[in-house]
Amino acid sequence: MPALTTYATKIQPAWVDYNGHLRDAFYLLIFSYATDALMDTLGLTSDNREASGHSLFTLELHLNYLHEVKLGAAVEVHTQLIAHDAKRLHLYHSLHLVGDEKELAGNEQMLLHVDLAGPHSAPFAEATLEKLVAISTEQADLPRPALLGRVIGLPPKK
Repeated sequence: MPALTTYATKIQPAWVDYNGHLRDAFYLLIFSYATDALMDTLGLTSDNREASGHSLFTLELHLNYLHEVKLGAAVEVHTQLIAHDAKRLHLYHSLHLVGDEKELAGNEQMLLHVDLAGPHSAPFAEATLEKLVAISTEQADLPRPALLGRVIGLPPKK
């Protein structure tokens, strides 16, 4: 199975900055909508969140801007599950023009399953874990994203 296509949209006029390309904040908005779609795929729908009182919180993310995205471009997000445990989900989103494999931006996220009553961390439901295992198995042969685990910083002086 390739990475999941979790979200698709066209770049709107309000999302474009004074340089004529997608404003940095809207890359994250697009990736956030992709995370919401992944939650639905895992069964963590709005109905499920209301019934269970559980949701996902973002613990950390990294966003890499690789190429400009212009007004009106049709884009899609590909999502790869990197790892998971009983409470956490590590994923990588990549932004592409629809039908094109060239990565325009990359977004690595660490998410935590939370009981909203606390709020405090909580294990995933068995049905969610089964879906995570199934996706992990289907994506097992995908190469690790090149930007995975990247750390920000200036190179050392020579």
